[in-house]
Amino acid sequence: MAIFLSENDVKQLLTVTMALEGVESAHRDLANGLAQDTPRARTRLPQTVLHMLQGALPAQGVIGYKAYTTNRSGNRFLVHLFDAASGELQAIIEADYLGMIRTGAASGVAAKYLARPESKVAGVFGSGWQAEGHIRAICAALPLTQVKVCGRQPEKLASFCARLQDLTGVEILPTASHEETVRGSDLIGTVTTATQPLFDAEWLEPGSHINAAGSNALIRQEVSEAVVRRCATVFVDSVLTAIAEAGDLLPLLEKGRLHARQLVELGDVMVGRHQGRKNVSEITLFESQGMAIQDLAVAVRILAAAKEKGLGVTLPVP
Repeated sequence: MAIFLSENDVKQLLTVTMALEGVESAHRDLANGLAQDTPRARTRLPQTVLHMLQGALPAQGVIGYKAYTTNRSGNRFLVHLFDAASGELQAIIEADYLGMIRTGAASGVAAKYLARPESKVAGVFGSGWQAEGHIRAICAALPLTQVKVCGRQPEKLASFCARLQDLTGVEILPTASHEETVRGSDLIGTVTTATQPLFDAEWLEPGSHINAAGSNALIRQEVSEAVVRRCATVFVDSVLTAIAEAGDLLPLLEKGRLHARQLVELGDVMVGRHQGRKNVSEITLFESQGMAIQDLAVAVRILAAAKEKGLGVTLPVP
């Protein structure tokens, strides 16, 4: 029988380590031809937007989708998991917390493969819900000793940094400026809804890596064209998704200053099909848009943990 897992269930079960392992497995499966992923589709009304991501991980036994609505009253997320062989419903999982941790995990996995392994200092733009997952993941993926965080509301930022320091055991500090966030940082993360670039290309340190996670529409841009041009290679979770909604890249793609064939999928680095970082001084960029298979891989692991611990409500679905 299928089961329903609530937000509270997910919070009890899901760990950052579990999410990192799940996201990495999804990218490996995709690179090895063992997964299918369909770029996000949206149905828009004046007051509500429905977003749909669907895909399959047959090697992990599942096919499914994540559907979520955005509205001024709030956002609502659900993952539906089906058995890949029989098509039977396995679970419906509330997925706000799942999505936050999974989105951060994509940045953590990218940092593992693309940042310098000895990276110690990170600078992160954003102090909201998604920034939490981002910071928790990069702290788990790299031996960071300090994370500098730039946010728009000083009081909120101070509280955010204190809470994340307790969660990660890493020094988390608020910064006074955008420039301070970038200079001296081995790893840069952008997790905002910015419509204008957040920093100057000249502030970047040689050998730094950038995780850009907030720009998923043409109207959003966290990273400037100058920053993209400074990067030796642009890595993406999926080329098809990136060319559809990566706001940081779309202006260059439209002008012919960047071509889809130049984009490298993260999974291809994992399986050795493409080299990641070539030397310690080059600057790399990972554009994260989000994929259904990332959600499905994490959901599979949550479901297994729920069955082991006896959590969830049985659904009246055969």
